[in-house]
Amino acid sequence: MTVTVAEPALSRVETVMRAIEARIEGRALGPGARLPSVRGLAESMQVSKSTVVEAYDRLAARGAILSRPGSGFFVSARPEPLSLAAIGPRLDRAVDPVWITRQSLEARPDSLRPGCGWLPPDWLPEAELRRALRQVARQSDAVMFYDTPQGHAPLRQHLALRLTERGIRAHPDQLVLTDSVTHALDLIIRFLAEPGDTVLLDDPCYFSFQALARAHRLQMVGVPFGPEGPDLAAFEAALNEHKPRFYITNSGLQNPTGATLSPVAVHRILRLAEMHGTLIVEDDAYADFEAEPGPRLAGFDGLDRVIHVGGFSKTISTGARVGAIAIRDDWVERLVDLKLAVSLSDNHLTAATVHRFLAEGSYRHHVDAMRTRLAEARGTVVRRLAEVGVAVPFVPTGGMFLWGRLPDGLDATEVSRRALARGVVLAPGNVFSLSQGAADAMRFNVAQCADPRVFSELARAMKG
Repeated sequence: MTVTVAEPALSRVETVMRAIEARIEGRALGPGARLPSVRGLAESMQVSKSTVVEAYDRLAARGAILSRPGSGFFVSARPEPLSLAAIGPRLDRAVDPVWITRQSLEARPDSLRPGCGWLPPDWLPEAELRRALRQVARQSDAVMFYDTPQGHAPLRQHLALRLTERGIRAHPDQLVLTDSVTHALDLIIRFLAEPGDTVLLDDPCYFSFQALARAHRLQMVGVPFGPEGPDLAAFEAALNEHKPRFYITNSGLQNPTGATLSPVAVHRILRLAEMHGTLIVEDDAYADFEAEPGPRLAGFDGLDRVIHVGGFSKTISTGARVGAIAIRDDWVERLVDLKLAVSLSDNHLTAATVHRFLAEGSYRHHVDAMRTRLAEARGTVVRRLAEVGVAVPFVPTGGMFLWGRLPDGLDATEVSRRALARGVVLAPGNVFSLSQGAADAMRFNVAQCADPRVFSELARAMKG
């Protein structure tokens, strides 16, 4: 069990030091960069000049900065390791996006995880996956050798057919396999953007989008997101003001709200993106949770301005991580070159196993049963949340997530801290929100809420 212990209050000198260290760790101040003047920093932080002088002296003693008489203070030439937590404001550090993932993965077996982003093990097709793995393992080439640069050809052919069923036309040669959806997104960001570029994100959005953008030193701009998609007026204003390199979104069963883009939103987003020269990255990791496919940006766009990403870790197994990128054909070779440079090859054994499982036909039966089970759980969880005072203003038609609102202006971050001390991992709203405008919101995974203790512990944490 993890217990959060309050940190002692920092002195003024320590506060100044912490602010400078955060900028260095987050690479906002690189090696050799000049620090603000003593007078300037004192005024901006509303402290005395002697406080800043002492802070600079201590940092210099640690080797973090250098003093050059007559010139000022400069960041040491020795760069500090990258710290994602230090990029951007240190808001809700105890329950930031990386923290939620880490707590979900490190929690004890008997812990409750209503805030995590995956299905329970007993919801997944373990026997079928083991059978497919045994069949693939009999083929020595699946175990012993690298795959082709674009990835396992039979799986790419199968995925191209599946995309066609959703209205997305992509030739197998337009698909590039990766080790996961996260790996795919990382490659795409490397491919499209340079440090300092601006990326447009939904607010709220999947917190890993923010973590990846921070890791690549991108500037993030949030657009309010609702039941039918982004606020289109705010979306257009953001394009005009910030000229983002690309926009990244879940078009179907968005994480965390469960919303799916309306046809009107799809058409308007594509029109505005074309007008402003903005690219779109469509993360479709939750596609198979939909009984009826909703509109897709890549389907209407034809992979001209849209890059489409999908995977199977949510529906098959968190251990069977395969991602797929569908991209315009004249970009494939350059993307594959980048893939070879940073990862050489994706996991051929996993890709071959997933293909075997998909080709056998049992996957469709598994997905149908999963959707039915989720629909039943969704209704139960909405009712149980209402009993403890949590409202769910929008109930999605599919998927595993509900976006709830706590009563009486309760702070979801504080509630999550209390719950964690009792072995319950929750997902407070502000980790999904760039604007920090979701303080009373919380994401619930309905598949992880079968244990009645979820609601009794939530009620207890809400009471303080």
